[in-house]
Amino acid sequence: MADDDFSIHDDDCEKQDSGWMPVSDLPDEVTSMDDLECECWAEYDSIAEI
Repeated sequence: MADDDFSIHDDDCEKQDSGWMPVSDLPDEVTSMDDLECECWAEYDSIAEI
């Protein structure tokens, strides 16, 4: 089930449209901040903060 448009956003991100995932459900594939492409994650310094 690959979705090229899938993205993960912070709960308050205005870009949360179809295919977004809430912060409490980060997939196992997310192992670093580099995996989170949206600028809504810029306020976090590490995955541990999320």
